[in-house]
Amino acid sequence: MMEHSNVRDLVYIAAFAALIAVCSWISIPAAVPFTMQTFAVFAALGLLGGKRGTFAVLIYLLLGAVGLPVFAGFKAGLGALLGTTGGYLVGFVFAGLIYLAAEKIFGGRTAVKALAMLAGLAACYAFGTGWFMTVYAKANGPVSLGTVLGWCVLPFVVPDLVKIGLALLLTGRLKRFVH
Repeated sequence: MMEHSNVRDLVYIAAFAALIAVCSWISIPAAVPFTMQTFAVFAALGLLGGKRGTFAVLIYLLLGAVGLPVFAGFKAGLGALLGTTGGYLVGFVFAGLIYLAAEKIFGGRTAVKALAMLAGLAACYAFGTGWFMTVYAKANGPVSLGTVLGWCVLPFVVPDLVKIGLALLLTGRLKRFVH
C-alpha cells in the first residue's frame, strides 16, 4: 500500500511540475512576463497540499536550472534563474512553504487555503522584488522600489488574484479526485 502511495505522489508531483511549465509558456512578454504559471503553482498547492505542491515547484525549478526550456519565453538554465526575474520563480518555493506551514498549523479549510495563497503571493512578490532590484542595480545602476513595484508587482496584482481564485475554484471541484 505504501509503495503505491509513493508512486502516486511522484506521478502527481511530476504532472504538476509539467503543468507549471506549460502554464509558464502561456505568456505575454513584459519586464516580468504575464503567465499562467502563478495559477499552476497555486493549483498544485491546493490540490496536492503544501508538501507535494512545493516539491512540484522545486522539480519545475530544477528542470529549468539544468537547461530544459520550462520558463516563460521557453527560457532555461541558471542564467534565467539568476536573472532579474529569477527571484519571482524562487519566490514560488516560499509560497509553497508558507502554504505548507498554514496547512499544518490551521488545517485545510478553504479560508486557510485562500489566506495561505495570498500570503505566499505576497512573499513571492517581496522576494522577487528584492532580487530584481539587486540584479538590476548590478547591471544597470540603482532603481527605486517604486519603479520596480510599478514594473514587476502592481500590473500583476489583479491578474494574480484572479489566478488564485481560479486555483481555489479548481481545488474545490477536483480535490476529491486527488488523493
